Amino acid sequence: MIIAITGTTGNMGSYFLWQLNMSPASADKIKILCRSKKKAKKILKHNEAISHKIEVVYGGIENEEACRELIKDCDIVFNVCAVIPPKSDSNPKAAIACNVNGVKALLSAIESVKENQPALVHISSVAVYGNRCGEHKYGRVGEPLVSGPFELYSATKIIGEYSVLQSNVKKWVVLRQTAMLHYNIFKDNVHDGLMFHTPVDAPLEWASVRDSGRLLLNLLKTYSDKTLPEKFWKRVYNIGGGKNCRTYGYGTYDEGFKIIGGSFKNFFKPWYNATRNFHGMWYYDSDELENYFHFRGQSCTDFWQEMKRRNKIYTMGKFVPRPLISAFLFKRLLNDANSPSRWVKKGDEAKAIAYFGGSDKFKARKSLTWKDVDLPVEIPDPVPMTREENIEAYGYDIDKSDNEITADDLVSVAAAHGGKCLTADSFDGDLYKKMEWETVDGEKFTADTYTVLRAGHWVNPLYTEWKWDFDRLSKTDRIFARIWYDSHEKNEDYVYYFDNDFKAHADKLDR
Repeated sequence: MIIAITGTTGNMGSYFLWQLNMSPASADKIKILCRSKKKAKKILKHNEAISHKIEVVYGGIENEEACRELIKDCDIVFNVCAVIPPKSDSNPKAAIACNVNGVKALLSAIESVKENQPALVHISSVAVYGNRCGEHKYGRVGEPLVSGPFELYSATKIIGEYSVLQSNVKKWVVLRQTAMLHYNIFKDNVHDGLMFHTPVDAPLEWASVRDSGRLLLNLLKTYSDKTLPEKFWKRVYNIGGGKNCRTYGYGTYDEGFKIIGGSFKNFFKPWYNATRNFHGMWYYDSDELENYFHFRGQSCTDFWQEMKRRNKIYTMGKFVPRPLISAFLFKRLLNDANSPSRWVKKGDEAKAIAYFGGSDKFKARKSLTWKDVDLPVEIPDPVPMTREENIEAYGYDIDKSDNEITADDLVSVAAAHGGKCLTADSFDGDLYKKMEWETVDGEKFTADTYTVLRAGHWVNPLYTEWKWDFDRLSKTDRIFARIWYDSHEKNEDYVYYFDNDFKAHADKLDR
């Protein structure tokens, strides 16, 4: 089995390689894509058991020639490469080059193989779902993709994923990775204001980096030994850690801060964190991949205990005054360029609106103490939706089996989006047959039924420009409105967009 992997310098990709290192019989040859000879040398050193099997192809994923060399003679390709926050915030061009153009270059390379084309495992993200801090904290594959304003990472992952679904790759699967607990989580979050993007009530279902690597290893094993059912392919799945990995935004910080002898309330104040616009969700369909690959081994508690064992130095924080830790590690980051409070301080009203509802609402929070805030504690179990609820939420009964879907469902979903399915009469039950659709703006697009009904894609301005127009669209699109109005008022009337220099704007709609 010859495999190709992108993103082996990142957390998930490196742990997939580490899993292969621990299970060397899983692959005969491993081709990896790497820009840097220095990083490639480090990868080979850290994976000595399989270093003789590793072939390094130098170049970036946006380089189609490098992609062609990477996938040459391969049986399966794992695209784990992504530019994620905070780098996607500080360097949006790099995020677009990797997450959008890179995916297209890789797809083109795979499509060029006419015989013995490799299968593709594409890693997407929970970020495609957008903010879930309101009523609808649980979701599933098929949810509308309501990206948060200025969440460029989310937007690029939506576009990249859409490219996969509409490609001519014969065998593909999309795995939407959830929030990931990794061993650099402390180190990576003390240099930037990203930690303040997470609302205290954000629903997060984590998966550890070790379990994520194991998932890819077990997928590879079952593909190699031909025990992976064909029905697994050409579908989208959520990667989630399950019930024991569900928490809230503040709960994640709380567990981590216990290691250094404190709590979330000891180190943060109520006004530090954004109140909306961050991606996170608990999953109705969390167990689907677990049933295939049995990859779970760490709960959130298990992970933090391991972090404590691995990093005894962090426990020395117990002997340091908490105000000193707060000032040295966290309070200083409030002035970072990627901190929401910094945006308000510098008069960036567009981002203040996106993350707080406006600078006035942020300033009102500065007088709050933790006594004024009710932090959520209970994590309810998911309650199955009724047929009527499904139809209201998704435009059709999403619990239908594939062979039960009819042309009427296509018409109904399009209408719920305020648009039309122009070729519904030609639907013959094939979910992957290209259909013609029309948006509320009269824009026509081509996509298969699976992409729209099962994967939750519906083309809007975000697919062609960096514009978040959900205030306007939600007036006529009940599928978007259900999620958007969890954290936005119906009288909000903004169009959010980046200009050519990636400066954020929030303009009042002209009515």
